[in-house]
This record gives sequence, structure tokens and C-alpha cells, in this order.
Amino acid sequence: MDRLLANGTVNAAQTGEGPPLFLFHSLLSDRASFDAIVPKLETSFRTIAPELPGFGRSRAVEGGLAAVADRMAEAVQDAAGGAPSIVLGNGYGGFVALQMAIRHPGIADRLVLADCGAAFSEPGRETFRNMAKISREKGLEAITDVAMRRLFAPDFQAQHPELMRGRREAFLRTDPDVFCAACDALAGLDLRAELAGVQVPVLVMVGEHDEATPPPMSRELAAGLPRAELKIIPGCAHVPQLQSPQQFLGTLKRFLR
Repeated sequence: MDRLLANGTVNAAQTGEGPPLFLFHSLLSDRASFDAIVPKLETSFRTIAPELPGFGRSRAVEGGLAAVADRMAEAVQDAAGGAPSIVLGNGYGGFVALQMAIRHPGIADRLVLADCGAAFSEPGRETFRNMAKISREKGLEAITDVAMRRLFAPDFQAQHPELMRGRREAFLRTDPDVFCAACDALAGLDLRAELAGVQVPVLVMVGEHDEATPPPMSRELAAGLPRAELKIIPGCAHVPQLQSPQQFLGTLKRFLR
């Protein structure tokens, strides 16, 4: 069931009963990237998978990642209704969740940050600048292959053609202006000095073969957070919940217990 949150600005799918569990999707994907794990989670949690601002039916917001985080904080408060919340973010959704937790202490009781970090290396920043530049000049089609390589290893792509077709279609539905603005925001992001203020328990997860946000970023993130644990998901890349949902769920459920 879809519902509108934050004064009608954020569209979200909601299923199940129990404590609210929010699922923030990545920049190169959409909320369907959680479809493989929602059926298991909704037996214990009220799962809420929003379309981040500018994606799907959610309205875009100006002001960079901070403004996106503020909008999502409003959506979380609206949907949770005062109940203790868990927020899981993958990729870009992880950066949004982290920024939200920094700007809105107490917004979540626990965080799961999958395949993200606090800051990119200079080569990582340059990749985002290049993706934004090419997208502005030639459209998203020109970087679709690059985007898919950042999500999945080549052998996984070859073994799952139907899944990859759906992921390509989802990426090409992204608003180019929203995509480029997100790339610009990530290229300039550095949250390392603010990590100590996040006092809730955090599970930091990362795919062993993630090229978009490599494991050293997650190690740095976990080291900077006061109450974090780090789990590396073997054999996976940037979206482990799609590539190996059972592994992902197993690690997640141990933390959520």
C-alpha cells in the first residue's frame, strides 16, 4: 500500500505490522531494490520504503543532501508516529540516513548503513563529477553501463539478465536533474567530523566487491561512529540485498534482535 508522507511530498510503500523499519534506496536504483527482502521483514516490522525526494512520485527538494535529509526526517516522523524507528539506507540512501541522523538526533533508535561512508576519496569524487558532466551533456543513457557496473559485478550481470533489464529500466527513469544534483552533493560530502554525534547503535554493512563505495569507506565510517559494528558481505557488490538477500537478511536480523 502506498501512502503520502511529509505533507504529501514523499511517496512510500508500507506493508506489515510491528516497529517501523524504513528502507532508503540507492541513487542508481529505486525502492524495488528491496523487493527481495521486504517479504521476510514485513513479518516482524512495519516496512516503509519511500521514494527519495525527486524519485518516483516524491517531490524533489533543493538545498543538497541536507535538504533531502530534512525532508526524509519529516517523512520518518510522520510515518512512525512517535514509535521507535529503525532506518536502513543503501548507497545514496545510506548517506541520506546518516546525514539525517546527524541533523536530527533521536530520529531513529538504530541505523543500518549499507554500502556508503562518510566521505569519498578524491578518485571517488571525480567519478561523481564525471557522471554528472556526461549526464548533463548526453543523458543518463550514456552512463547506464557505468552505473550498472557500480551496482553489480560483470559475472552477476551475465547470470541475471532479467534482473539487470529491470535495474537498467529503473535507472533510466531517474530524473536527470535530480541525479546530477545528487552526484554534485556526494562529490563534495564530508561527514567525518560529525560522526561522533551519532549515539545510536549502527550496523555498517558493505559488499566485499563494492566498487562504488569500497570497503575502506565502511571501515572508516564504522571507526568514526561511537556505537558501530562492521559486517562485510562476502561475494557481493553495491546492492547486497539484491545480490544475496539471504546473506543480507541473516546479518540484518542478528543486529535487529
